[in-house]
Amino acid sequence: MTGFRTRAIHAGQEFDPTTGAVIPPIYQTSTFVQDGIGGLRGGYEYNRSANPTRTSLQTLLASLEGGRHAYSFASGLAAEDTLLRALLRPGDHVVLGNDVYGGTHRLLDRVLGAWGVEITAVELTDLGAVRAAVRPGSTKVLWVETPSNPLMKITDIAALAELGHDAGLTVVVDNTFASPALQRPLDLGADVVVHSTTKYIGGHSDVLGGALVMDDDALAEKVGFLQFAVGAVSAPMDAWLTVRGIKTLPVRMAQHSANAQAIAEHLVGHPAVERVYYPGLEQHPGHDIAARQMSGFGGMMSLALTGGPQAARRLAEGTELFQLAESLGGVESLIGYPDAMTHASVRGTALAVPENVVRLSVGLEDVTDLVADLDEALARL
Repeated sequence: MTGFRTRAIHAGQEFDPTTGAVIPPIYQTSTFVQDGIGGLRGGYEYNRSANPTRTSLQTLLASLEGGRHAYSFASGLAAEDTLLRALLRPGDHVVLGNDVYGGTHRLLDRVLGAWGVEITAVELTDLGAVRAAVRPGSTKVLWVETPSNPLMKITDIAALAELGHDAGLTVVVDNTFASPALQRPLDLGADVVVHSTTKYIGGHSDVLGGALVMDDDALAEKVGFLQFAVGAVSAPMDAWLTVRGIKTLPVRMAQHSANAQAIAEHLVGHPAVERVYYPGLEQHPGHDIAARQMSGFGGMMSLALTGGPQAARRLAEGTELFQLAESLGGVESLIGYPDAMTHASVRGTALAVPENVVRLSVGLEDVTDLVADLDEALARL
């Protein structure tokens, strides 16, 4: 199986040999009977260590991202936490983007910071600034998020991977916004891919999860041990729902991208909109890199409003089809106000999101309806 769409449907999804069911069953069990002490059937002993439903999801994720190892977690932050504890020790240093997801920054700054981990946030599109931020001997991780959340910055994964490897760093890419349907960081030189599978991979706003994908055998062994020891695994039902979502990932991402492109082009030049942050626009500073390393521009965008913070808040509370909610990547369109929602934890810092910015997760509704919804809300500002 070589085609992405074929793998999205079939990788790790062999039919049930007992009944012939096309869809593998959900192994909704906490433990597994042994054939004598230590006689494990298929290697399954206890749900925290392994479950066939989770195995099927991990096989699928590894196939789609082009890695040898994948691990499915209870949430994206659980995945990030496990990876960072596998890579870091007290006194180590991490370089990350200056508009990284607020939850990632909170984890590094307020949780691992108490453990002695230090961070430096820089503009990742400036390779010189990244190089200058590296502390020889103590920097261990270069954390990349592209497209970034919420300002949709595009960073050159291949260039950063080369820079990071020259400095002996592990290069991690958060691929949540693009998904493997549009971007495969391991192919571009990254060491680890992280996902909130809650978002586009699950795709239906009905499951919470996270994932790590990598090639390195030694790192995979560390991650696998920590996942087992700490226990932040995805439950069987969550794993099954995530697999269900992945089967339509390629077609969903194509339509998310088409709808977002049409909305972005429509809003450029709108008198109420100061700036449209969307990499599919030719005027976006990262457009050329995105066109090179992605096969589509995705369904996420942000808008800066000419009316300032009050206009942004009114827009976020004034749409109908775009529902005001946290999260992103579902079939339905969502709108959020990052300053007070997803990025509230970085308010007052150098990573604070401009207060006149709203973030859109463009769904799969008829695009004419989505445009009309935004136009009507903007007209009321």
